[in-house]
Amino acid sequence: MPTLLGIPLDVNSSYLRGAAEAPAKIREALGSDASNRWTELGVDLGVAGRFADAGDLRLKDSPASVADDFAEVERAVGELLEKGEFPVSLGGDHSVTHPILKAFARRYRELTIVHFDAHPDLYDEFEGSRVSHACPFARIMEERLARRLVQVGIRTMNGHQREQAARFGVEVVEMQALPAYERLKIQGPVYISFDMDVLDPGFAPGISHREPGGMTVREAIAHLHAIEGTIVGADVVEYNPRQDISGMTATVAAKIVKEILGKMIVGNGR
Repeated sequence: MPTLLGIPLDVNSSYLRGAAEAPAKIREALGSDASNRWTELGVDLGVAGRFADAGDLRLKDSPASVADDFAEVERAVGELLEKGEFPVSLGGDHSVTHPILKAFARRYRELTIVHFDAHPDLYDEFEGSRVSHACPFARIMEERLARRLVQVGIRTMNGHQREQAARFGVEVVEMQALPAYERLKIQGPVYISFDMDVLDPGFAPGISHREPGGMTVREAIAHLHAIEGTIVGADVVEYNPRQDISGMTATVAAKIVKEILGKMIVGNGR
């Protein structure tokens, strides 16, 4: 069963904090009477037993507690996986994907990550930190936590990150090359990491790093729906409520979560 897990952590953000407040806001939008629980794939998420919610982790979210907080994320995700559940994590900054994937790697050795983002997050280190939200996919790939990494919507790639992508064999689909439906025909288990700043800030202003020229919500949903393989987990990260306008980004984040849940349920035959 798909299971939501809130990860209120943003200590590894490099510019603005606030993403730790996102899980509550996404849940609020997900349950709002402004919409209903049906997904575009025809799944009624309002039916009892379609998905579960494990609540939010209790994290200290301080520079001194990063190792302990990461260990708690890994533990909690691993516990859900041991129960046969499919975690859908609500971040939080993008650094949380590293401990999440450490748990997934123990269960899924042939995992493909589909990563939606404006940024490749492949820095070896950023501002002196190797656990920055700009670094998780460097850690994931050097630790061989996934077989493949496909990045979609990238539009800020510098020389260092191009070198890192070549080093790790990352399959980068830059924004200017979209659509990329053929690249999403994947076999085996799939993990989706969805950074809200893959979207153009006109659709999702509530982010810390606004990068113009991004995906529309429609383009993002079309690419999510095009993913083949079995989706075994996901995260939605980098929504910053402090930057939002009239709850717009919370609504969009909830829509993305709905469509990921619906896609998981359809694909897993529930």
